[in-house]
This record gives sequence, structure tokens and C-alpha cells, in this order.
Amino acid sequence: MTATTERPGTGHAPVLSTAAHLRPEAMAVAQRHLVAKALSELAHERLLAPVLEEAAATATAPAEHLEPSGPVDDERDPHDYRVVLDHGRVVYRFRARRLSLEHWALDEASLTRDVDGEPAALDAMALVLELQPLLRIPDHLLAVYLEELASTLASGAFKAHHGGPSAGDLVGAPLWDVEAAMTEGHPSFVANNGRIGFGVGDHAAYAPEAGRPVRLVWLAVRRDVSHLALGDGLDEDDFYLAELGGATIARFHAQLRDLGLDPAGYRWLPVHPWQWEHRLAITFAPDVARRDLVLLGTGDDDYLPQQSIRTLLNVSDPSRHYVKVALAIQNMGFLRGLSPAYMAATPAINDWVADLVAGDPVLGALGFRVLRERVAIGYTGDAYHRTPQPNAHRKMVAALWRESPVPLVPAGHALATMASLLHRDADGASYVGALVAASGLDATAWVRRYLDVYLTPLVHCLLAHDLAFMPHGENVILDLDAHVPVGAFLKDIGEEVVVLTDRPLPDEVARVRHPVDADEAALAVFTDVFDGFLRHLAAILDTDGLLDERAFWGLVADVIDAHAARHPDLHRRVDLRARRFAHSCLNRLQLRNTAQMVDLTDPSGSLIYAGTLANPVARRRDA
Repeated sequence: MTATTERPGTGHAPVLSTAAHLRPEAMAVAQRHLVAKALSELAHERLLAPVLEEAAATATAPAEHLEPSGPVDDERDPHDYRVVLDHGRVVYRFRARRLSLEHWALDEASLTRDVDGEPAALDAMALVLELQPLLRIPDHLLAVYLEELASTLASGAFKAHHGGPSAGDLVGAPLWDVEAAMTEGHPSFVANNGRIGFGVGDHAAYAPEAGRPVRLVWLAVRRDVSHLALGDGLDEDDFYLAELGGATIARFHAQLRDLGLDPAGYRWLPVHPWQWEHRLAITFAPDVARRDLVLLGTGDDDYLPQQSIRTLLNVSDPSRHYVKVALAIQNMGFLRGLSPAYMAATPAINDWVADLVAGDPVLGALGFRVLRERVAIGYTGDAYHRTPQPNAHRKMVAALWRESPVPLVPAGHALATMASLLHRDADGASYVGALVAASGLDATAWVRRYLDVYLTPLVHCLLAHDLAFMPHGENVILDLDAHVPVGAFLKDIGEEVVVLTDRPLPDEVARVRHPVDADEAALAVFTDVFDGFLRHLAAILDTDGLLDERAFWGLVADVIDAHAARHPDLHRRVDLRARRFAHSCLNRLQLRNTAQMVDLTDPSGSLIYAGTLANPVARRRDA
């Protein structure tokens, strides 16, 4: 063996990041927002019970044991509430309105905290510790949850420090600029920007809100220790040529030949720069050394990370596919890996769903489409794939390609993540308000158009095809014409789609079958659409004076009734106008197990309920 005395470098290590965003002013903004969100969402999930100030002042029982306040003249009007914790030592006070679905529209500016009778700083981590007797986070996971909160606060401080475009400036902006401007993350989860594993420099380089272009690292992976799954009609060589270009592929071939390797024995696999630096070059060092994995360097295209952080949009050529890569950081209860075994069926599942959607004229007329995950690749030649039990290390070297919506819309149309409808800029202005103003429509007409392209297709898929998705804001891209929704693209099909009956399916699609009863099937709309997204949108429109939330839910009821009038036979099994539905709670999932919220093989069995919620579109009893 030949040794070398060459050292990587003789200079000093890089200077530490100054983390300029970690200063009191920016952190105070982040803390206020996150404490307000925690109080409102945990109250929504019935983990705490704010009481009216006058009720608390006259109560004889300990405040933390009081039931939620009884009816007031109009709970939709603002009232003063308090939450008392730690045996009376800690008191939070705020002004809020109580809306449908037990939503707390909390005025952040009104929020205060007293400790032992003295004003104290708002502190989200302290709040969780004060609430721990009620939350009951497992002791061995409490610090993990606190770390996810700290990371969420760091992200919030970064956004507060650097600012962003105004809501008005985002109207008509490219899809990638709208994505980069998003500040909230998931609207229901409190700890929603965990990203445990990223350092300060990583956040500045790879977080979507940083808006910095990323070049993917490319590996050559031996064919006999990898798996490539192609969608219908695709050819491997043609696909790589379209995604990489002939010059890049020629360079890869030359690099392999310079190493004495035959390019015909390899295929191309993209990885995140962080993943190469922190995982592959260390955790898979033997695989790299024996040339099962060969580093080829960075590609020629610039990508921007999307809100899901491990999915990247090609901004050098937006007609090329999104690339979704494994990223071994923890975020919102999951290690963000990709399983080669699981993804082997992903293109086939996407093709089946896409064919079903494209073949339904109702969905076509509504402008509803799915973005297919066309190609999946994974490396399986490592030692971790030979262990007796599955492990996270099997999910570290894999990627998939998803269609871009950019070439699928006419010239003059704009695209925007649906999460943008819940976005407020640094001055509190809402993006949805800016869209409505730019459209020339009144809010009622605009919302009806939006519900036609978002809610109606989801209702139809559920009732006509027993098909349910995960249609939260980050998973839907709106097609806008003159700032009005005219269509919607749904993504993340392979991991999220389910067929809720025992209907026959092709063998390669069978894993998506999860039969449930009619009440649970309805939760695909009640939980994921009503409670998970529309609840928040209704509150923004109401708070901004654009549309009373009762009128908003009236429009939702009208959309469901209009579908029932056109397709009466489809509404016999699942009742979306029922009086109440099971209250499925997302934060309770994360608090129970911060390391893995949901078992993807049994998503239904993973759910946690807290009683029932009144359906805001329930039929009137006298109807």
C-alpha cells in the first residue's frame, strides 16, 4: 500500500458563521408567532383550555382544570382569554375569536406572559415545559421535540431578519419566487421546521427561504447493485439525455473511463450536496472506495429547494423534472430518506393514478391533474441492505424525478403553491387578499372559483374512485389565469395516495389499498381539507374583512351540494354534510413520537382522535 503525506490543507479552519439572524429583535418576532400558534393549535386539539378573563377571575377551581368557556354572545367577536399554568405561577393572556372547527384566531400583538406576577418574555420552549403535565411527551423524546422547536425558532428568526417580498410583489411572480417567500410551513404543526442535522451554513445554503440555487451532486452507481424504475413510455437513455444533456453525459462517461471503468455498467443518481458531505462520503465510504458509487461532481443546472426541502425545482430549465433526493435530516417527525424498495412501484402507481384522473371527464373539465413521479432510482449494494431488520440507512442513496407543471400550463398563466393562500408578509398582508384584489373579482366569486378547482376534484376522486390524497398546501400547485384559480396540480402521489375500498387493483399498485368504513373515508375531506387547510384560509379571509367565515363555509356547502346534484348516486356511501366528524389531531401525533409520527404501512392505525368536531357544512336540521 502506498501512503501519501499530502494534507488536505494547512490553513485555518473556516471562520465560524456569525449567525446574524440570531439576535433579540428577530428572535422576539419568531417567539411571539410560535407561542401564539402553539396556544391556538393546542387549544384546537383540546390539549389546553383557555378561559374567558371574566370566567377565570370568578372561578374557584384551579384555572388549568377549567373546561373551555361556555357560550358568549358571539364567540366570533374578539374576547380576552387566559391560560394559567404551573399551579398559577404562569399566566398567558390574549385576545382571540373562536371560529368554526374550534379554530382560535389569536391576535398575536395582544399576547402576554406573566411569571410570578411579573411580565416575562414569550418563549416557546418554556411554554412546552410549562405544558408538559398536559402534553405528556415521553421523557426520552422531550428534548428531541424541544430541539425541533429551537430549530423552528431559528428558521423564524432567519425569515424575520432577512425579510421578503410583499404580498403584492408576489402576485404574478414565478412559481419558484413564491415558494421561496413562504414563511409558515405546515399551518397546524407547531414544530414544523425541525431540520435537525442542518448547521447554520447549511440553512443559509439549502433552506427554501434562503432562495439560493443549488447544484446537485451526481454519482455513477453500478447497475447490478441499484434499481431503476421507469414510468410508462420512458427509455432510460432518452430520459437521462433530456434531463442532463449530451455534454454532461459525455463528461460523466469520460470520468468513468479515466478511472478504468466501463460507463455501460453504471447509471446516474443525483444526491443532495449535504447528503454527500455528511452521509455518503462517511456512512458509505467503503461503497465509494470500491467504486460501487463514483463521485462525478456537480451538474450544470441550478435548482431551488421547495418547501419540502428535499425536492428541488430546476430553474435553469423549468421544463425539466423536479428532483426529489434523500436527505438524512429529521423534520416533523420523519427522517427524510427515500426507500429504493418502496419506490420501485412509485412510477407504476403514479401512472395508474394519472390514467384514472386523465380518463375522467369530470376531473378534466375542472382542470385537475397530477404531477407524475416518472422515474425512481436507488442504491442497494451497501451493508445496510443486508441487516436482518430494515433501518434508516437503507433510505440514504435514492432519488426520484417528478413532472414539472411549468410546461403544462398555457403562456400567460401563473403557478403558485397553494400554501401561499395562507401566507402573510412581514407587514401582515395576506397573499390571498392580494390575489383577490388583482383579479378584479369579489372575494365570494374568487373563493368559489378556487373551491371549484380544489375541493370539487377531491370530493369527486373520493366518491367516484375511492381515491384520497394528502392535499395540504405544499402538495398542491394552483394554475392561475388573471390571478384566478383555473386548475390545480396534485403531487406527492407515490407516498400519499390511498384507495379506501377493496376494489381490484393491478398488482404493482396494490400497496395503496387501505379499506376503511364510510365515516373514516369522509375524513379524507374533513381532516385533510376542512381542518387541515380550509379552516386556516377561512380565518384569514374573515380576519382581513374579505369574506365572513360563515359565508365561506356556505360556499363550501354549495360546492358539495352542486356535485351531489350532478352525481347523486355518488353521495350515498360517504356523507360530507354529516353533523359531526372525528377530530384527528396532528400535534398529538408528533407529541406522542417525535421521531416517527406515522407508520406509512398503516396510516389509519396511527391516527389520534380527540372527540368530534361540529361540521361547518352540516345540513340544517330543518332542511
